[in-house]
Amino acid sequence: MRVLMINKFLYPNGGSETYIFKLGEYLQKMGHEVQYFGMEHKGRCVGNRVNAYTSDMDFHGGSKLSKLTYPFKTIYSKEARIQLRKVLDDFQPDVCHLNNFNYQLTPSMILEIVSWRKKVGKCCKIVFTAHDYQLVCPNHMLNNPNTHQNCEQCLGGHFMNCIKGKCIHGSTAKSAIGMMEAEFWKRKGTYKYIDTMICCSVFMKTKLDTNPLFASKTVAMHNFIDKVEWKQATKKAYVLYFGRFSEEKGIGTLIKVCKELPDVQFIFAGTGPLEDCIKGVSNIKNVGFQKGAALEKLIREAQFSVYPSEWYENCPFSVMESQMYGTPVLGANIGGIPELIQVGKTGELFESGNAEDLKKNVQKLWDDKKLCEEYSRNCKGINFDTIEEYYKKIMKVYQ
Repeated sequence: MRVLMINKFLYPNGGSETYIFKLGEYLQKMGHEVQYFGMEHKGRCVGNRVNAYTSDMDFHGGSKLSKLTYPFKTIYSKEARIQLRKVLDDFQPDVCHLNNFNYQLTPSMILEIVSWRKKVGKCCKIVFTAHDYQLVCPNHMLNNPNTHQNCEQCLGGHFMNCIKGKCIHGSTAKSAIGMMEAEFWKRKGTYKYIDTMICCSVFMKTKLDTNPLFASKTVAMHNFIDKVEWKQATKKAYVLYFGRFSEEKGIGTLIKVCKELPDVQFIFAGTGPLEDCIKGVSNIKNVGFQKGAALEKLIREAQFSVYPSEWYENCPFSVMESQMYGTPVLGANIGGIPELIQVGKTGELFESGNAEDLKKNVQKLWDDKKLCEEYSRNCKGINFDTIEEYYKKIMKVYQ
């Protein structure tokens, strides 16, 4: 089978890139042909045989002229259609697997795939993995960055609300462009050509299903995770938070709770805009951004980890990773997080944004080390999909 992976970035940049690289690598291992289409970039590490890519769009730099044309290019990209056609003609894919494409590549690519397969008479499936809420929310997060409140006002295709809330970078102009992009493709009905929409949580599926056009196409499949060797680590007396220090991650609420629990030792591992708020809190040790063996050691030795998110998380890798390393999770009851924690077995949930509820649960787990030890042992039986298991599921989608 020939699979064309389509994603705006073809270099390590975030979760969607990790997804396409690992999935593509495993597909090749299993004997399938895989090529990639997206933007050209100096860091690009995968590609296609004819070296056809769109120009790199730098929204934060570039010439004044290029910035003037960006609003039009973010809605419809003729360049993306032309370059993609070169790849389609050469590679002749059986599946075009879309990932993050809005703004830089645009949904115009879908029209090109449809046009191409009609011309050549080839059956080529169009599959889309939703890494965020881009098809139902112009700012992709279902969260207003100005109020830091979760927002569902655009669900059902009411995209004018994006302008009213200034939901894209707090800018009326940028929000208007986002609204026009969403409205344009809604009216053209382009997304009807997508055969299957893979949602990385049941929660995300319920949000996409608010669009009747999507409801018959969505399937929930949690992201895959690398299998790790089980080790019985010696636990140490600290609670771990690892991730971004930002408002939507609930870090403000967690810091407030830390201050109210001076006898509980916390370790924070990460970076972000609220980093200065951590300074001066005596029971928080900020070890900065960690990865690899150093992060693994921190996770394995923690009494438990806390994931206090306040936005609609989809399938947070950190929640799965903590349990895979034998550390129970105290997670916010929001988005896809509850789907990943077996309450009363591998962790607990608290009401998102509720400092008192978070404080109560932190104190409960901190005081009951035997319960944490039991939860830790239970993590050994946790069963998240590995790439091998995910492959079996996605082949059913592809075929």
